[in-house]
Amino acid sequence: MSREAVVNTLLALLLLAVPIAASAAGEPFYVTLATRIAVLALAAVGLNIALGLGGLVSFGHAAFFGLGGYAAGILATHAFNAEPLFFGLPGTTSMPVIWLVAILVCGLVALPIGAISLRTTGVYFIMITLAFAQMIYYFAVSWPAYGGEDGLSIYVRNAFPGVNTAQPLPYFLLCYGVLMLVLLLFWLIGGSRFGTALQAARQNPVRLAAVGIAPFRIRLVAFVLSAMVTGLAGALFADLNRFVSPSMLSWHMSGELIVLIILGGKGRLFGPLAGAMLYVLFEYALGGITERWQFFLGLILLGVVLFARGGLLGLLAGKARHG
Repeated sequence: MSREAVVNTLLALLLLAVPIAASAAGEPFYVTLATRIAVLALAAVGLNIALGLGGLVSFGHAAFFGLGGYAAGILATHAFNAEPLFFGLPGTTSMPVIWLVAILVCGLVALPIGAISLRTTGVYFIMITLAFAQMIYYFAVSWPAYGGEDGLSIYVRNAFPGVNTAQPLPYFLLCYGVLMLVLLLFWLIGGSRFGTALQAARQNPVRLAAVGIAPFRIRLVAFVLSAMVTGLAGALFADLNRFVSPSMLSWHMSGELIVLIILGGKGRLFGPLAGAMLYVLFEYALGGITERWQFFLGLILLGVVLFARGGLLGLLAGKARHG
């Protein structure tokens, strides 16, 4: 077993053990904290498909995170009020259905956004993805039917078959299971022919095109898949907080996801989880001391960029196999 595999296993076991111990000790707050880590890590894994494997620095992934959250909130609200949705469709509190809707909505929205944005590169790509995200953000702010700038409360806990999602620990275990499945998906993508082509498109798109593979199509598929995973995380985040607001769609959220990946290690399998752990722990530890805890996090981020390009996993596990 490689050094990185050992570190990854320890991180997975640590995330699992802490909330179980906290629940046994009657400390549900720490279970909720661990759930927040798992959900943010899941969102960052989604972005890591585009950023880590494909080199696509998207500053608009908050759009998909927020759309996933609004999918959960709107469906649950219509189920609670017994009001039909669009075209007379009913709302639902079934998590599998909500997740499917969130994934499909984000995929459908990401397809035209990616098709337009991927015709540019560098800072232009960053700014176009940001522009699309801000358009969706201001649409949500001006949508009074679902709370507008005040957000939308979810008055019911959405359900998953065989799981008491109203209790903190079972809901954490559900989010943890989804995170592990998506990490498995990321690992399979990274080792597949598609993942190899995606990394080649990042490193040398001209050479990839010369062997008959269109870099644009590879990147578009990666962008859409990335958005779908991030949308799933948004649905889980909305259920965790029982609330969804335009802040989930703001550019600050996009920046936060990028920070998680840089802190943990860009392109690393467990980099998003390591970054989410570090971020949430700093938020909890320093947030109670000062409102300006982001300043100290910024210093750490600066140190990572200058002295630890591989992030936390780079320090713990050494150089990554793939560049």
